Amino acid sequence: MSFFSWAWDWVTTDANWHGSGSIPQQIVAHLGYSILPLLIAALIGIPVGVAIGHRGGKRAVVVINTANAWRAIPTLGLLILLAVFLGFSVLTWLLPLVVLAIPPILINAYEGVAAVDPSVKDAAAGMGMTPWQQVTRVEIPIALPLILVGLRTSAIFVVATATIAAYIGLGGLGRFIIDGLASDQYGPVAGGALLVVILAVLVLALFAGLSRLVVPAGLRKQAKTE
Repeated sequence: MSFFSWAWDWVTTDANWHGSGSIPQQIVAHLGYSILPLLIAALIGIPVGVAIGHRGGKRAVVVINTANAWRAIPTLGLLILLAVFLGFSVLTWLLPLVVLAIPPILINAYEGVAAVDPSVKDAAAGMGMTPWQQVTRVEIPIALPLILVGLRTSAIFVVATATIAAYIGLGGLGRFIIDGLASDQYGPVAGGALLVVILAVLVLALFAGLSRLVVPAGLRKQAKTE
């Protein structure tokens, strides 16, 4: 049998959609493991990225280089290290996913604000806007397409990687993959992986719709041409 045959047979089995540990329950758990770290990463990454993009200077280079280096941290390795020192606590699975999600959000927020035309900033200052008003009313709206790209990238990373929660005995779609591998049952492995892919595609579609909803058409076209 092929991967898709195993996945399809398992996903379409009615028993897998009911009872304890069913597909709907694990999807909800997986979303919980994904949404919380993404929110925390956004609360950290967006303000920091916007601030250094607004101010610029040598500190911005240091922060961006650090964020880029941060990407090299292995998520699963960090999970295992935290499990050794912290045990199986909330921080054990939460911190690795937050660490994974911050760099794309921070870097895109920085690049979006830093790329705002200086003449636009000068015009805003000439109108008497305070620095805070310049950031919130001019720079962030113009940078919004890139900020959403950063959020979308991090969301897909986190959704795809939240399967690591199963390594420390928690649920989510990774539970099917880990248990299937442990018992040599390829249906749950293939089915769990397929559901993760479908969830990531749905996240991609969600951000595409959100971009159309909150970003003016002119800025969307500009972002595509850059």
